[in-house]
Parts: sequence; structure tokens; C-alpha cells
Amino acid sequence: MSPFDALKLARSKNLDLVEISPTAQPPVCRIMDYGKYLYQQEKKEREAKKHQKTITVKEVKFRINVDDHDYETKKNHVLRFLDGGDKVKATIFFRGREMTRTGLGRTILERLIKDVEPQSIVEFRPRQEGNTLHAILAPKKSAAEREKEKEKAAKQKAKQERQEKMLQEKLTQNKLAPEKKDEHPAAAAAAAVEAPNPGSQA
Repeated sequence: MSPFDALKLARSKNLDLVEISPTAQPPVCRIMDYGKYLYQQEKKEREAKKHQKTITVKEVKFRINVDDHDYETKKNHVLRFLDGGDKVKATIFFRGREMTRTGLGRTILERLIKDVEPQSIVEFRPRQEGNTLHAILAPKKSAAEREKEKEKAAKQKAKQERQEKMLQEKLTQNKLAPEKKDEHPAAAAAAAVEAPNPGSQA
């Protein structure tokens, strides 16, 4: 079909003539609602962006004279960032004479790597750049794996809560059952006392 005829056909249907493959011989065109097509493409892109997880690099700074409490706090920050799917840059900044004790800084980073090993992989081992020593850690599990684990944990928790509720109901029923048995003879005796004796009236 000639371009003129194709354009005429598209206009008769109140649609657009869109070139799909310009390099083909002859070029391939399609009759469509181009505005609707662009809208659908944008919608698909937005949906794709929703499911994307942007990985950011969080920095945690240590000092060579860090005490155990501070170290534990910073280590917990690292674990939280890794659990959230972010990479972590562990940094030690040396000031003045501390440059003569870079070995202490390397020891701290190696200790951190060992402590968070179950939840991380090491992208960069500790390396020195000027007066800074740093290492980069990445989460061991992908976002999909973490989601699966969360779902599994939620299901397990719900199951456990159901079992506890059923057990509680059974215990309550068992407590009430003996009381009813005890009350039954007493109620019968009370009824016997209250009922008039037919022999005394005769």
C-alpha cells in the first residue's frame, strides 16, 4: 500500500499511521491510536519502576580506638542496612599520628567482615586510599529471596498464633467441664428439696 493510501485509511478510522520499522524494505507501518500507545508505554515503565529496588551504599564510620559498645552499635547498623538490601561502606579515617597504626584499622574491618559474614559478601577487601581505609559489603540475599523469607516467617507466625489460640480454647473448655459436673448433683439436690412431697398432701 502506498503511503498516501495508508494515511487516507488511517484518517478514515480516526487513527494514526505509525512507522514501526523504517529500515525494512519496504518500511513497515501500523495504523493505531498513537496517544493511547504512548500512554500504555508510560504505564508499563511506571509499573517496572515500582518493582525495582534501588541499591544505595550506606557508609558506617569507625575509629581505631572504638570501644566494644560503639563497635556493637555500628555493627548492628551494618546488619540493618544489609537486611534492607543496601550495600555498606565501612570506613576508618586516620588522623595525624594514627597513620602509623593502620594495622589496627585493618583489624577492626576484618573483625567486622567476620561478624557479618552470614548476611554479607565482601565486594572489596579493606583497602587504603590516602588516610582512609575502607571495605565494601553487599547483602548476601537478593530482594526476592528476602521477600520469600519474610512471607515464610509471617506464615509461620500466623500458624503458631492459631495453634496457641486453639490450645487456649481447649484449656478453657477443660476448666469449665468439671465445674458443670460438680454443679449437677448440687442442682439436683436443690431441686429435690424445693419439689413438694406428694405423700404429705394426701
